[in-house]
Amino acid sequence: MELQRSTEVIVNESQQTVAKFEWSIFLKMIVCSLIGIVSFFITFEWNGKSSILLDHLVSALISFTPMLVNGYVLVLLVLGAAYPFITKTWNKSTVNTVLSLFKVVGLAVGIMLIFNFGPAFLFNPEIGPFLMEKLIKPVGLVIPIGSVFLALLVCYGLLEFIGIFMQPIMKPIFKTPGRSAVDAVASFVGSYSVGLMLTNRVYKEGKYTAKEAAIIATGFSTVSATFMLIVAKTLGLMEHWNAFFWVALVVTFAVTAITARIYPLNRIKDEYAEGTTPQPEKIVKKGRFKAAWTEAVMATKSNPSLPKNLLIHLKDGFIMAMGVIPSILSIGLLGLLLATYTPIFDWVAYLFAPFTYLLQIPEPMLAAKAVSLSIAEMFLPAMLVTQSALITKFIIAVVSISSILFFSAVIPVILSTSIPLTIRQMIIIWFERVVLTMIIVTPIAYLLF
Repeated sequence: MELQRSTEVIVNESQQTVAKFEWSIFLKMIVCSLIGIVSFFITFEWNGKSSILLDHLVSALISFTPMLVNGYVLVLLVLGAAYPFITKTWNKSTVNTVLSLFKVVGLAVGIMLIFNFGPAFLFNPEIGPFLMEKLIKPVGLVIPIGSVFLALLVCYGLLEFIGIFMQPIMKPIFKTPGRSAVDAVASFVGSYSVGLMLTNRVYKEGKYTAKEAAIIATGFSTVSATFMLIVAKTLGLMEHWNAFFWVALVVTFAVTAITARIYPLNRIKDEYAEGTTPQPEKIVKKGRFKAAWTEAVMATKSNPSLPKNLLIHLKDGFIMAMGVIPSILSIGLLGLLLATYTPIFDWVAYLFAPFTYLLQIPEPMLAAKAVSLSIAEMFLPAMLVTQSALITKFIIAVVSISSILFFSAVIPVILSTSIPLTIRQMIIIWFERVVLTMIIVTPIAYLLF
């Protein structure tokens, strides 16, 4: 039976419980949030290179400890390939089985690359070595190290504080509750997998409807800032990091505002999950600052001790890296081989060619082929345009972030949740997002460069 949405509750200033000011909590909130902001958004020059702190740390580790990094990658590959079988999740569904087998293939490919043996095509500089040096090593280090800094950015009240002020924006623009602002930004600066798990949990608790959960899952759960960093590094965009980050964020959310209003998302029922008790959001109309402060303080107080919290995030980052690395080596390799040696993506590119030509993107057929690759793996478009014009690289980089849906990670994760989305629906949404992103970002790229 369809559960009708309840009337939203208006919370007045007099009804709000304002958190008592405590210097220790205030300092923790300010210091941790500032460190997180500096780590991700402030660029500085070191060793002749201008970038953010996280990038400098990863580059230093790769440069100064190459043997240690090789050993670390090998450990990630072995554990990542074994993990689905150890946890007995490999045969839960056809998708899980296929992805688990891909991880085993990724382990085999990684071993061949690390120990320098195997078929000749694997050692094509644009295939195997490119995957290992430009993606596997940086990604394997960025995710766990970045997770530590992300804990400082997202766990100490900053997102909750922002979320209250975003309430008047989220509903009219994105058709989602104000609380989804936290979900959206957490996914964007944190992790799509964490964001999707959060969305699924909130949906099953009766706090999101099916339509709201679907909009959030396909509109906000893009790759994290740490993955964006890898794309920027691959395409030589680190000198334009802040422009890339903020343009990608704005374009991603603008596209989400549009897709929320068109097929197939507009056809999903606006009802709560069966068997749940609807819990519509309490809307703050007055005393917004006090409410935001209260939410931020409660979020900060709910965390474990700082060392324990950082350790938890480091562990989660390591587990995520384990899952991602072998998948990139297998699915990424397959995508590169198909792109290099077969015409499959050349055929798919014809779907996007009219748009790349009309938008006058430099190298329009290459750009069309690059965006067509994003359905397989979000890194593949970047791999294809590393030698292209700056405008093309910028457009493709933003498309790879804003398209959100790809088969190597996000689509299987969504299928494993209770959110009512099918593969067919997600492919349609992917196509819409790619086209809309190109239309919006191309004039921005021309203005910037």
